[in-house]
Amino acid sequence: MKRNVPLPAATSEQGFVIVAVLWIVAALSALATIFALYLSNSVHALAISDAGLQAEAAVSASLELAAYQLSLAGDNARPLQGSFHYRLGKADVRVSFVSESARIDLNRAPKDLLANLFATLGANPEDAGGYADRIIGWRTAPKAGADEDELSLYRAAGLNYSPRQAPFAHVNELALVLGLPPPLVDRALPFVTVLSGLPKINALVAPPEVIAALPGMTPSGLNEFLRERPALPREMAAVATALGPAQANATLDKSDVFRVLTTVKFDNGRQTSSEVVIRLGGEQDPYRVLSWQEEVEAATGRPRKLAGDGDDL
Repeated sequence: MKRNVPLPAATSEQGFVIVAVLWIVAALSALATIFALYLSNSVHALAISDAGLQAEAAVSASLELAAYQLSLAGDNARPLQGSFHYRLGKADVRVSFVSESARIDLNRAPKDLLANLFATLGANPEDAGGYADRIIGWRTAPKAGADEDELSLYRAAGLNYSPRQAPFAHVNELALVLGLPPPLVDRALPFVTVLSGLPKINALVAPPEVIAALPGMTPSGLNEFLRERPALPREMAAVATALGPAQANATLDKSDVFRVLTTVKFDNGRQTSSEVVIRLGGEQDPYRVLSWQEEVEAATGRPRKLAGDGDDL
């Protein structure tokens, strides 16, 4: 005959051990969750860093390839603009380059060319002339014995800085010039430079806004020139004939400075663009970087209002 033997009652020590084990399990679970989050964040950070390194490598490779193409052609046959694309790792890389002579140089351009650019971008023509005067005043050293007229204008306006009275060091200095409206500065920046070193612009590659700013250019003349431009030879006589009265501020002078736009599109959909200005060199130094800007707009030729298309500034 089987007898039921009663089980011994749990002691207080056993209960304490069970509670302790449960706390340990909970703590380990929390640590595992924290560690998983740490690993996830680390992997994400490494992925971003890796993409950044790939983009930087793509830009460097693009500069090498662009400089090689431009140098290989020689001075006489060097293209004024061009584009190419290639595959690098898990990304498509598209590259375009254009001579810096396509832009108006803030340090060298005459007053009428500067004034016409502002008028083309929507400024009142009378105000545009004043803006051009202030740019020339900013970049011009004061003459010995002359009154500090330019400096006095800034003091009278209550500004806590003076005009440089020396060449612009960067196009962004345009925002510091007395009286220029910020919206007008934003419109002008894609069409100006401090790196071409030329008082004139190359009409074969300049954007329509710059061509429209040429003194003597008319709306009908602009449209006709833009239609003829693709077929024009690289000869000043042909360009001058096509420009007509607007030819005085156009040139085909060679420039060793080029603007290179690199757009990197990764397979995961991420995209980044960088714009670098380089000066071509010799065999030992194929090129030198003059300016490097990250995260720029991939399309530099975005539509902009011309004079008469909107409100004056």
